[in-house]
Amino acid sequence: MNFNTNTAARTSKSTFFSMLFAMALFLSFSNGIAQTSLTFPIVDTDQQLFYDTIVEIPAPAPGDAFYGQDANYTGNAPSYQDNGDGTVTDLVTGLMWQQSPDMDGDGDIDYQDKMSYDEAMAGAANFNLAGYTDWRLPSIKEMYSLIIFSGIDPSGYEGSTEDLVPFLNTDYFDFAYGDESAGERIIDAQLASSNLYVGTTMMGAETMFGVNFADGRIKGYPTGPMPGQIVDKQFYVMYVRGNTDYGINDFEDNGNGTITDKATGLMWRQDDDGEGMVWEDALNYAEIFNYAGFDDWRLPNAKELQSILDYERAPSVTNSAAIDPLFYCSTIIDEGGEVNYPFYWTGTTHANWTQNEGGFGAYVCFGEALGWMEEMPPGSGNYNLMDVHGAGAQRSDPKTGNPEDWPYGHGPQGDVIRIYNYVRLVRDADTSTGINDLKLNENNLNIYPSPATDNITVEMGETKASTSSLQIVNILGEVIYSESEDFSTRITIDVSEFNPGIYFVILQNEGNVSSRKFIKK
Repeated sequence: MNFNTNTAARTSKSTFFSMLFAMALFLSFSNGIAQTSLTFPIVDTDQQLFYDTIVEIPAPAPGDAFYGQDANYTGNAPSYQDNGDGTVTDLVTGLMWQQSPDMDGDGDIDYQDKMSYDEAMAGAANFNLAGYTDWRLPSIKEMYSLIIFSGIDPSGYEGSTEDLVPFLNTDYFDFAYGDESAGERIIDAQLASSNLYVGTTMMGAETMFGVNFADGRIKGYPTGPMPGQIVDKQFYVMYVRGNTDYGINDFEDNGNGTITDKATGLMWRQDDDGEGMVWEDALNYAEIFNYAGFDDWRLPNAKELQSILDYERAPSVTNSAAIDPLFYCSTIIDEGGEVNYPFYWTGTTHANWTQNEGGFGAYVCFGEALGWMEEMPPGSGNYNLMDVHGAGAQRSDPKTGNPEDWPYGHGPQGDVIRIYNYVRLVRDADTSTGINDLKLNENNLNIYPSPATDNITVEMGETKASTSSLQIVNILGEVIYSESEDFSTRITIDVSEFNPGIYFVILQNEGNVSSRKFIKK
């Protein structure tokens, strides 16, 4: 048996493959796992608790106040494989991660493990882990794929970190808060990405976007020294490999005021709502909205909304919002009297450790992430408004209240508080057309071992017939193995030459299609 399908077989099966891809996209929403047709599947936020504008509440039902928030909708549930060699495979995205930011290998994670942006970029070229040498510093969208919003923001907290909950799955990944023994804050746990901001922040500083799994945010950080420091800003680092298409959008203008991202399987409204509103109103607006023949629009969660950011755009450089020009973004007059672009609400609550645990909702900046920075010395009372986090940041706002109560913003960088944020609606793209006659069944196939090293055994149940077509495809939909013959109920396949990653065995006969996933180590 050969690993490559010959040309004649490819031609004769082209119709079959198109059905398979449609089937796989359908399964991606039914089963919550990465499938062959999605190169950029969004991992769910894992937010399972419900909140009003202050505290946790029981799960609201359709028609109730606060229905439509993040926890009411579940997507591709986070799923990981600990490979036992210092790496973790994300079973949704197909990315393989360095398990721990313990870069010096001394068994703990502290300031000594951190790197500057330049060091992190250069270090990937010489990084060797588990026998792999094709590691890279992750993009901001790759890095953000790991965030989960079951975490609790500890900003302002003082005390032991033992009871704190980070925004990262620590059952699989190693994590540490900031190194207080080195003078850092608890929240100084930022991880570096490869994305430099196309603009600048603060007073013209070159800026890198990073993800903070301590406080659950994206912001821009200077690649050079922080104010008053000599050494370049230091970051934790976790390298990644595999699925080089992850984070790349594939937008299609549907011609009816909607945009489909074929990479994520999401459909977006092309326009925003055109005005700001409080969080509860944003949820209600989304739930009752009917547009382009669809009535299942929703407020996106934080990770869905971040997926359509264009990090090659910024108002100061491209005179546009940080989003593809296929989309329309309203303009606003910002707190400094300049033309800018709005913050957009998500359905995700940014929970914190205070008694007002559910008081803040996550938003995404498609314009500048402004803040009021106080001039030195502290207490001077003189503030300057500037882009402190960068277009493309993810922050949080009070869900209700009066913005005038926050004349110089909130937090150490004086984040502007708007409360009345805009709305961009999303829905799952239709994926079932043309597959209603297929009998999709995962239980008819059994594959072992998984993870596999050299061989897999495929056992077939009710799918057995006189002639069957069996394919193995990778996460990008590329056919790696193909065979068409009279199979027995069991077949052993040599996968030793397959690259490590996620694969799918797909078996077809007489209108029946069965598919099952396995992992190659």
